Amino acid sequence: MLLNIAALSKSRLRGFFLIAAMLAGFSAFSSRPAVAQTRIDDVQTVWRLLDYIAVDYEGAVSDGKVISRAEYAEMMEFAGTVKQGIRSLPDSSARAPLVLAASNIEAAIAAKVEPTIVAAQSRQLGRRLLAAYPVPLAPRLLPDLDRGAKLYAENCASCHGVNGNGQGRLARGMTPPPIAFIDRERARQRSLFALYQVIGQGLEGTAMPSFAQLSDDDRWALAFYVGVFAFKDQKTGEGIWKADSELRQKISSMETLVSVTPAALGKTYGKAKADSLTAYLRANPQAIDAEGPVSLDVARSKLEASLTAYRRGDREQAQRLALSAYLDGFEPVEPILSARDGELMTKIETAMIEFRSAIATGAPVNHVGAKAETINAMLTDAEAALSPEFSSGTSAFLGALAILLREGIEALLIVVAMIAFLKKAERPQYLRYVHGGWITALLAGVATWAAATYLVSISGAGRELTEGLGSLVAAVILVSVGIWMHGKSSAAAWQRYVREVMDKALSRGSVWFLFGLSFLVVYREVFETVLFFSALVSQGDGDAIAAGALTAIVLLAVIAWVMLKLSKSLPIGKFFAYSSVLIAILAVVLAGKGIRGLQEAGLIAIDLVPSVPRIEWLGVYPTVASLAVQLFVVALLLWGFSRNRRTVQA
Repeated sequence: MLLNIAALSKSRLRGFFLIAAMLAGFSAFSSRPAVAQTRIDDVQTVWRLLDYIAVDYEGAVSDGKVISRAEYAEMMEFAGTVKQGIRSLPDSSARAPLVLAASNIEAAIAAKVEPTIVAAQSRQLGRRLLAAYPVPLAPRLLPDLDRGAKLYAENCASCHGVNGNGQGRLARGMTPPPIAFIDRERARQRSLFALYQVIGQGLEGTAMPSFAQLSDDDRWALAFYVGVFAFKDQKTGEGIWKADSELRQKISSMETLVSVTPAALGKTYGKAKADSLTAYLRANPQAIDAEGPVSLDVARSKLEASLTAYRRGDREQAQRLALSAYLDGFEPVEPILSARDGELMTKIETAMIEFRSAIATGAPVNHVGAKAETINAMLTDAEAALSPEFSSGTSAFLGALAILLREGIEALLIVVAMIAFLKKAERPQYLRYVHGGWITALLAGVATWAAATYLVSISGAGRELTEGLGSLVAAVILVSVGIWMHGKSSAAAWQRYVREVMDKALSRGSVWFLFGLSFLVVYREVFETVLFFSALVSQGDGDAIAAGALTAIVLLAVIAWVMLKLSKSLPIGKFFAYSSVLIAILAVVLAGKGIRGLQEAGLIAIDLVPSVPRIEWLGVYPTVASLAVQLFVVALLLWGFSRNRRTVQA
């Protein structure tokens, strides 16, 4: 199929494919693009230091006097690091006020003001920092406390003690000594998010190392396990939780649970009640998920923050928060909603694109606000669609069936075309390269699932980037394939090619390009499918999902068999003519999907074209960039087909 590699600078095309494939693979296993990941790490480091200042400053100063020189020196160092860290963050109108607030904290510590004042300033700056530079604040999956216990025994008990008392066998002589997790007064000031941060980044000036080598899910499991040591009355906490519906509404999401401190809960519910509640929820995080509807509060809060930033004239920050509302607030539930109410999912996704576009073009504030209200209303409908009462075996079955069929057919068309081509060319010995490509893609998909589950967190941005790059690379390859196949649609041209080029091209190893194309088009679909199914399995009936997937596989096999049977009866000219048109259409579709993926990842601007409808199955999205690229691909294909006709006529 791609045996014209010699004429199309085979080595350069293969090199381009390999580079692009490596880029796509790399993005699949990163939780954010490199620049964005650096910003996340920097923001989390600053937030962690502010949390430590809020908790530990009282151990350095009392009544305007230094009571521990070592602690005081550390507080001064942390305050300076916070200020410098904020200065190094990406420029925005919010950065200068944050730097000023950090300077005020540094001055307050230098003046030895009361700990309550420094703690309040630090907490406030931490909240403002996360509003200005949003970062993920909650675990992707339900934390596994049994896993946390194992990790604690392997990595922490030797210093912090088996029961968290800070007196492990290696603790003697450490300055400062390891934290005693059973210290309830100190534990009341510490959120689970703060524990998660320290586990991942360590703490300078102490013996606490970074455990960044642990996966994101493992760090959260360890944080939850450690966070229970100081709080024991789970039974009382369970009674409080089940009896108070207002409380359950206030702590309705995992993000709320991991960010709230027991001390903050104590101000509302009393210290004893807060301690018991903390014991129960940290030991039983599934209680949050068991409360019914999926919460889209993250999307709402990011939208509100985006609108606030836009109202004060900070368009850059508003755009960043609007993108976060989609990637961090809505995109994680997209697969489930797509299975239950695909039309609503499309409407919300489109509305969020329009919201970002309105911000980018400087639309009036009331116009942007109206779009935010529309999205909020649709998010309420989405929560209803995602609620447990709308979950059934039938919806799970149909969701799995639709996802696998939708993702599988595009890849199937290309792979079957390659197989049919080799059979018509009487080169069955090279089928192993095609089969090897798609089988390897399936194995890589399993590896992706394992990595996404146990090693790294694949973010919305990472997913969209991978899909976008994979689609664009496939589109580039398919354009050349479509033009080439069209050129061989006459019997004379095909016979001439067989005599003069084919054996030579095959001997040069261009069959490996067949392997590469087979791998790329299948892996792109497998990558999206495993992520969709991961989300679906977390919410649905496992048996129904398995039945839906099995049914889809059977249907795909039947479709492949029918296509291969039909291809056998087609004359060689018609086979190439029909295949070239099919591949040309797929190239246009993938070009549109590729640009859309990069737009969703925030790498390409979104300028809407309201008069153009969104046609998902054709990859048509009403944006200037995607339509322009698709028109360019169409023009390129028409030029190639026209050149082929002139060559044949000559």
